[in-house]
Amino acid sequence: MSEFLLQVNNLKKYFPVTRGTILKKIIGYVYAVDDIDFSIQTNETLGIVGESGSGKTTVAKLILGLLQPTSGKIFFEGQEITSKSNSKMKEIRRKMGAIFQDPFSSLDPRKSVYKIVGEPITYHKVYSGSEKERVILDLVTKVGLKKVDLNRYPHEFSGGQKQRIAIARALALNPALIIADEPVSALDASVQAKILNLMTDLKHKYKFSMLLISHDLSVVRYVSDKIAVMYLGKIVELSSSEDLFSNPLHPYSKALLSSVPVPSRTVMLKREVRILKGEIPSASNPPPGCRFHPRCYYTQPICEKVEPTLIDVGNNHLVACHLYA
Repeated sequence: MSEFLLQVNNLKKYFPVTRGTILKKIIGYVYAVDDIDFSIQTNETLGIVGESGSGKTTVAKLILGLLQPTSGKIFFEGQEITSKSNSKMKEIRRKMGAIFQDPFSSLDPRKSVYKIVGEPITYHKVYSGSEKERVILDLVTKVGLKKVDLNRYPHEFSGGQKQRIAIARALALNPALIIADEPVSALDASVQAKILNLMTDLKHKYKFSMLLISHDLSVVRYVSDKIAVMYLGKIVELSSSEDLFSNPLHPYSKALLSSVPVPSRTVMLKREVRILKGEIPSASNPPPGCRFHPRCYYTQPICEKVEPTLIDVGNNHLVACHLYA
């Protein structure tokens, strides 16, 4: 048995770009995820951060088996799952839970809370009768809702309450891994902290691992054990949460961190602010060499020609940048 709950090796996902309606011709590819590696240990949280278009959600879909990778391998609990049949993946998904970005659209408006939370239980035929009712009530209570809420419908709840329902559904089968894709980005700022604290408490209570995806470093800072920074389909930096915030190395990580607000005006005035130039390039036509070089403040001639690889600069702090080669 592997020491890792989840391992991702050389994972790639290219979406073909076609021309024509009847006789479709492939004229290019969208390089959504391009050769990434990472791992998650038992009871560990990995945060993946990056701008929209960096490939974060595609990674989540590949792990859940909602998309098939172009190449690479995914291992879950020591077994490869990239080539499993649908029936085998059904068994594996019993050990995975998913929390989606928009609680408004991720819940079926025609179903009550009882049926929504119990949907995984019904599908996988885990519990029935009074035992099923007991488990659903326990889950709803654990996420901060009440017994009377079981017969209510999604439109009767606030955004934060809807996400609590989604969290209860994700925990219905006591999964080993929770994949949370932007779980608080659609919520008010006052509600975000409550939902993140709830997820942290539940993680310690149920002992699951978590892959937390966000575009906001402040969201993953106090929740994640490790953080991977993605840019245009690549992981450009990977380290412990503490190391990334105390000593960011990649210019892109530094730019993201400089945009995170802090409560101290003195710190805000002293720290170096790097505003990124332009927009993230198209994933169908990534720049040669280092993909970040058109927006980087430290570009060298080698950056435009040679793609940097992730190297360990010490203490398992990995960075893909020619400044540290």
